[in-house]
Amino acid sequence: MAPVTNGRVLFNEIPTGYPIPGKTTVYDASQTIDLESTALDGGFLIKTLVVSIDPYMRGKMRDPSIQSYTPPFFVGQPLDNYGVGVILRSEDPLIKPGDHVYAFGFPFQQYFVAKDAKLFYKIQNEEKLPLSAYVGVCGMPGKTAYHAWKEYAHPQKGDVVFVSTAAGPVGATVAQLAKFEGLKVIGSAGSDEKVAFLKSIGVDVAFNYKTENTLEVLQREGPINIYWDNVGGETLEAALEAAAPHARFIECGMISNYNNQGPYHIKNLMHLVSKSIQLSGFIVLDLFAKYDEEFYKTVPGMVARGEIKYLEDAKRGLEAAGDAILEVQSGKNKGKSVIIVADE
Repeated sequence: MAPVTNGRVLFNEIPTGYPIPGKTTVYDASQTIDLESTALDGGFLIKTLVVSIDPYMRGKMRDPSIQSYTPPFFVGQPLDNYGVGVILRSEDPLIKPGDHVYAFGFPFQQYFVAKDAKLFYKIQNEEKLPLSAYVGVCGMPGKTAYHAWKEYAHPQKGDVVFVSTAAGPVGATVAQLAKFEGLKVIGSAGSDEKVAFLKSIGVDVAFNYKTENTLEVLQREGPINIYWDNVGGETLEAALEAAAPHARFIECGMISNYNNQGPYHIKNLMHLVSKSIQLSGFIVLDLFAKYDEEFYKTVPGMVARGEIKYLEDAKRGLEAAGDAILEVQSGKNKGKSVIIVADE
């Protein structure tokens, strides 16, 4: 077989604000690969089917000397993130051609050779879900919601829950988990279309934070006992102001600061003391060992039965990755952002 194009999305330069398609990241089609003869060296050849676009990727676009919880992208090298692929060839007895696999660290390229089968989860997909669901509601975002809710929420009858960025893949799953507990859920989103989605999944009080004052909504509908924070900044301030005594704050992300110069300084942190608030920050990787098995036994079935609903914002082709990254950072995506790299 003649070599085929092995398209890639390369990290081109460190951004100072929002990542710019064609500048921060570039699509490169100069590399080729012979799918029949490329050396495996005991590993396996993967055809990438889906890659995930997530907010935290902005933090990887930094100077490599800056330490963080996740490795940086390197200029001139492909981006990487969670992905799903199909095995084309294998010299590893644990991985067979035709297997579908999910893992962190999928390079944003059409084909690649991997060598450590232990890093890959073989997708059984007995529920016949779209494979893209395994980088979304049945992948890392779903795990983020499920694992941390189990670990930190400690829901009690009568609790009021506030979820910021509630129409996103993590927030929407959290909101539905809270509704399964019979709790009142307040959810904020950045457009009327996203607010409509929140209402469709059972959120009791859904509002557009761009047209309604967050603090006024929380004071009217609260006080809040559980706050799931994807935003930080002024939204976190409002939640602290409207929190009930002994509230649980679950700090998942702070996207309001990701593309700004310098941090936002929260002005009312004394409420942590005066209201005895439990503040729990987390990185979901630390919870995988404890909850992954339960998650895979539970969540895909719930999704297949329609008990957990989700939106997906899918773009086709690696060429679209730069635009998708910018949309996620600016809040313009409508649901879980994924790139469909190829069909099987």
